[in-house]
Amino acid sequence: MQRQEFDNVVLKAARERGCTVVAIDFNDDDNVFEVTIDKESAPVDLEDCEYVHRAVLTAFDRNVEDYALTVGSLGIGSEEADEILKTIQE
Repeated sequence: MQRQEFDNVVLKAARERGCTVVAIDFNDDDNVFEVTIDKESAPVDLEDCEYVHRAVLTAFDRNVEDYALTVGSLGIGSEEADEILKTIQE
């Protein structure tokens, strides 16, 4: 898989959903891509993430290219989420 081609597919799909790509992280050792998207006009929803994910799946066969992909959005970190959960449970 050509990295530039991958980036182009992600950027195009995100743009089609009105999103911007915040980051594309790649772990070369494990062939794992993590894409983070954001949207100015509204919160990123599941459909936005699925759209970008499916665009990549359509362009690159996972069985041939042997990669893993996660598409997510900006949000609170895990430590902040834990603190919120503690507050709710009290």
